[in-house]
Amino acid sequence: MRERAASSSSTGDASSTARHGAVLAVTCLALATVVAAMASLNVALPDIARETHARQSELSWIIDAYSLVFASLLLLTGALGDRYGRRKALVGGLALFAVASLVATFTSDATTLITVRAVLGVAAAFVMPATLSTITSTFPQEQRARAVSVWAAVAGGSAVLGLLASGAVLEAWSWRSVFWLNVLLAGVALIGTLVLVPESTQLGRHPIDVVGAVLTVAGLGILVYSIIEAPNNGWGGTRTLGGIAVGLMVLVGFVLWELRQPHPLLDPRLFRHVHLSAGSFSVTFQFFAFYGFIFVMMQYLQLVRRDSALMAAVSVLPMAAFMIPAARLSPRLTSRFGSRGPWTVGLLAIAAGLTVLSRLDANSGYGLVVAGLVPLGIGMGMAMTPATASITDALPRSLQNVGSALNDLSRELGGALGIAVLGSVLDAVYRGHLDVTGLPAPVADAARSSLAAASAVGSPELTEQARDAFTTGLHLAFTAGAAAVALTALAVFFLLGRARPVPDGVASG
Repeated sequence: MRERAASSSSTGDASSTARHGAVLAVTCLALATVVAAMASLNVALPDIARETHARQSELSWIIDAYSLVFASLLLLTGALGDRYGRRKALVGGLALFAVASLVATFTSDATTLITVRAVLGVAAAFVMPATLSTITSTFPQEQRARAVSVWAAVAGGSAVLGLLASGAVLEAWSWRSVFWLNVLLAGVALIGTLVLVPESTQLGRHPIDVVGAVLTVAGLGILVYSIIEAPNNGWGGTRTLGGIAVGLMVLVGFVLWELRQPHPLLDPRLFRHVHLSAGSFSVTFQFFAFYGFIFVMMQYLQLVRRDSALMAAVSVLPMAAFMIPAARLSPRLTSRFGSRGPWTVGLLAIAAGLTVLSRLDANSGYGLVVAGLVPLGIGMGMAMTPATASITDALPRSLQNVGSALNDLSRELGGALGIAVLGSVLDAVYRGHLDVTGLPAPVADAARSSLAAASAVGSPELTEQARDAFTTGLHLAFTAGAAAVALTALAVFFLLGRARPVPDGVASG
């Protein structure tokens, strides 16, 4: 199906190149704004807890409300962007993001802050898929792979840069400064979008698949909610297993419904395309590892190594320093050797980095941290570009927003699952290895709740034991993450070896 794009090719190659560069810069700034918000608030949680008196479960939801709403709405917002305009999705999403962030700066209680974070998730769900689909629908074929590599580098590095920016502003101001930073970034990106980004829409708009949208939101919402709450309810608990089962049943119903629709929200037959399936699978487990790593590592640096928020953020910069050039190099390697080799090597590098980091303990030097961060950053950069390109290239131009939403959905689900699974492993091992025999019940309960609470008790012996229990949990959590990514590398290697052309008509919009 043909696209309508508000751009002109008659101004010459130089002008066209400059225009494309400006569009890429603006969309990547918008992307960085919403990706950074996924991780940046982690470093501010101690300040938030002190001022709002939030319980541990409330602190978890301050972080998780964003990802839950974000993930559950991505397919719907992707379809809306396709039908009614990707530029409109960017403008509306960025405006809502700026307003919600501004409201957060005047918030003083945890419940309101959780609600605001959920609204930010709605805004981000409109912004993120529109950034990639704007690039893929605006750039010519010969420039698209390089532009996607830049997008992938920004998508991967923005979480770390968000941690760094938040750590820096927290040195001088309160946790509200993190939201002021959101307002600034979203405002600049909004102005750039209004001035520079062309509109692109799908001609011949079809009615929105309302039932499919409801099933998607309900199924993913229940599933992600159950995963996020699993560390609190127990992975074997009735609420966790029942919630996951219900979520999966709703998603099965979504697939069956979509197979019967003339204009589905997401045609399940698209997954016959091996590259799309491999890309979605790979992105999910790359970010399973990445966000699980961020969740565990920031606690290790601040609570075990006793680094400040800024120092903890600075400590993970080597990962971003190697991730960005690796993402830029990946298209060249793919062009020369094909995607299978660089993609698989990238995933194995992630697994190697997590394996090295699994050896950290309370007395480890920073050299061991860097030794794990370097292959982790290289692997994320190497694997992200071919995985992302495999998803977007599998779909027609008329469905680019849905394709990018699928990519982003894989990221968000992988991140939520990584935080839940690795966090649950860490928590279970920590509790199992912490001996609170002889302690008063209130002290024992506090010590078991978290390493931060155990440290606040004031007993040097208990604090030291708690730090050792935490690093034991870290060992198993990072080992589990490494195993998951290594298995993903094998799956991608064999899937791409069996790749065949997609059947005619499957990807027709």
